[in-house]
Amino acid sequence: MKKILVIFAHPVLEKSRVHKSLLHSISRLDHVTFNDLYENYPDFDIDVKREQQLLLAHDIIIWQFPFYWYSAPALLKQWQDLVLQHGWAYGKNGMALNGKKVFNVITSGGGMQAYQPDGYQHCTMSDLLRPYERTAALCHMAYWPPFWVPGTHKLEAAQIEEFGEKYRQLLIELGKGNLTDEEILPVNCINDLIEITKSNTA
Repeated sequence: MKKILVIFAHPVLEKSRVHKSLLHSISRLDHVTFNDLYENYPDFDIDVKREQQLLLAHDIIIWQFPFYWYSAPALLKQWQDLVLQHGWAYGKNGMALNGKKVFNVITSGGGMQAYQPDGYQHCTMSDLLRPYERTAALCHMAYWPPFWVPGTHKLEAAQIEEFGEKYRQLLIELGKGNLTDEEILPVNCINDLIEITKSNTA
């Protein structure tokens, strides 16, 4: 079973319907480690060695956060600045993360139609996530398309529950190694690969 690390950053989780549901859906998966940055580092004093050891111990890395102001909450940026050190994650001798897989799990208030060249945002979500793609490449990791929950303000409870079930099923399939790069890389969102049936959600 492949080991998955969820690096989670949300400064006001108590106000989030969607992220609470997503996290609840994966809470009992034995191959998944949950790392809540705002819970662990309320003073932004990140334990770099601990975080590096977590990265080394897992095969698939997830950066999960609400998409705020075209970026992540501040603590995840600080995590990247401190943990992904030159000579360790990148640079001439920085090969610690070589071959690992990484993707974003994000939510946005705007709907999918807003993130189009001719939409409200005038660019795609892939465009806005390019810094994470380039970070992964610099660190010799394979970057996968995001798991994206758009239009969160208008989602009903049943829709949120369905996204949670897709998230759970995705992490199960990834843990088993049932999804390959050839299947994952062409899609816009990795959640598109997961089909939910009544038997899944019962």
